[in-house]
Amino acid sequence: MKGALCSLALLSMTATAATDINSYGNTEQVKITHLGLDLTVDFDKHQLAGSATLDFKRLDPNASTLVLDTRALDISGVQQHVDGQWTSAQWSWGEKSDALGSALNIALAPKADQVKVAYHTTDGATGLQWLTPEQTAGKKHPFLFTQAQAIQARSFIPLQDSPSVRVTYDATIKVPKELMAVMSAENSQQKSADGVYRFHMPQAVPTYLIALGVGDLEFKPMSKRTGVYAEPAVLDAAAKEFEDTESMMETVEKMYGPYDWGRYDLLILPPSFPFGGMENPRLSFITPTVIAGDKSLVSLIAHELAHSWSGNLVTNATWQDLWLNEGFTTYLTYRIMEAVYGKDRERMEAVIGYKDLQEDLASIDAADTRLQPDLTGRDPDDAFSNVPYEKGALMLFEIEQKLGRKKMDDFLRNYFKTFRFQSVSTDMFLDYAAKAGLDMDRLKTWIYQPGLPTGAPKPKSDAFTKVLAAQTRWLRGQDKASALPFKDWNAQQQIYFVSELPKKLTKGQMTELDKAFGLTGTRNNEVAHVWYRQAIEHDYAPAFDAMADYLKHIGRRKLVVPLYDMLMAKPQYQEFAKKVYAQARPGYHPLAQNTLDNIVK
Repeated sequence: MKGALCSLALLSMTATAATDINSYGNTEQVKITHLGLDLTVDFDKHQLAGSATLDFKRLDPNASTLVLDTRALDISGVQQHVDGQWTSAQWSWGEKSDALGSALNIALAPKADQVKVAYHTTDGATGLQWLTPEQTAGKKHPFLFTQAQAIQARSFIPLQDSPSVRVTYDATIKVPKELMAVMSAENSQQKSADGVYRFHMPQAVPTYLIALGVGDLEFKPMSKRTGVYAEPAVLDAAAKEFEDTESMMETVEKMYGPYDWGRYDLLILPPSFPFGGMENPRLSFITPTVIAGDKSLVSLIAHELAHSWSGNLVTNATWQDLWLNEGFTTYLTYRIMEAVYGKDRERMEAVIGYKDLQEDLASIDAADTRLQPDLTGRDPDDAFSNVPYEKGALMLFEIEQKLGRKKMDDFLRNYFKTFRFQSVSTDMFLDYAAKAGLDMDRLKTWIYQPGLPTGAPKPKSDAFTKVLAAQTRWLRGQDKASALPFKDWNAQQQIYFVSELPKKLTKGQMTELDKAFGLTGTRNNEVAHVWYRQAIEHDYAPAFDAMADYLKHIGRRKLVVPLYDMLMAKPQYQEFAKKVYAQARPGYHPLAQNTLDNIVK
């Protein structure tokens, strides 16, 4: 096997990635290679305004048009660079759809090698969130952050918005002097006196990893190559919570090769961020909802760090290949958690992940439970679920069971080396796996069939077995809730205990649990989430005021969407849900708003 793996390094780099059905870009004729941004951040107008200069390569020497993706951009002019001179370029709008935005067609002179698009963003920019001072931790200054994945970069930059397109970039960003700008690039650790920040990203990244954050930020180092950017009010807590980041980096490097991105820093965003984290290279964007005070939710950091290998270094070629990004990363996350925090912690995380997967398998369309779903005519965010994450990871665990851990690590290490700084399709992965001697029929069943295949791995946890035994004693009246070791359990055990409560509990039982464990209003956002789900299920009114406050102050889709779903499913709570959502909606990210507008109506 080792010899076969070594031979894979010679795998042809000319393998063709699948056509990206979620981009208008004519990347088979012309492909952008470098991006130069010159933008001013205007908090009064809620606009980014300036220009984007795009270098490109003609794959077809006769190509006379460059097609870019846009969404709700106001274009004021386009120039092209020909023989050392900038001249006006003809441009027009092309195809348009709600899911994909609008194509921007630019006519190219035969010797043109760059184009410059002057533009500004509008209120339709789904990749931007503008926050008022009241929506931040410090309450004094506004905040802006971008979220480009999956196809939202086109709403604040005109470009070929496909993960198959990798670009280097430079940027000049002008912000109010009292604020600091950071990007997924080489960052300053100090505020600029004049509010002008210059960025350089020397590694070619897929366009969805271009990211910007602007706010009242300070920096605190955690090690020589890791640190935290955050508002002053949360900076120390974040640095303490995530101080094991360097250990995580060293763990992955030992298993899968060197970290290729220079620094690895974290930007702690306001709580409206719609995801747990975003793996923007050099600077992961992180929700504050995982700052629990006890490192119980740091698997999120392990996940975003793991993307530095699976996702950022080797990228899915299209969004239908997302499992190559998230499945590999979830597998790596579990491996990191095992190495840094022990096997018991890793198994608990895996069981919770499996439970989340089972919920999605039972609730979403069967076609979307395939690892490679059909996204034709759809915004990839509309198909978001745990399937590419947890099902993809289970497939890799099954491969590990068959190969053994050492050969599995060889398989992955060589995979990252072979496709380093490339975008990979499912077909390309299957070619790689075939040369490694894997069972192709089994892999294709995993990838192309809905649900889980017969005999798929199912994680187990001895710690959770003990939790269920304690729960059973309480349900049978053998122990009072106050006698259970709930407060001695870690967050994963607490989450499992609450999430596994039976569907029929009395108000007295709910009250007993709440009084014993302080569940209503708990600081741990993951524990709070499963408790509020139980409160809705069991009509436990004392939790509803705290639940409303919870929904108004965090915007992470994983935590808020299921609660609104459950509330709207019960007629007696629909008005409550609508009232809370009306108050909370202005603080939610556009991606969360788009999801919830279809639920709370």
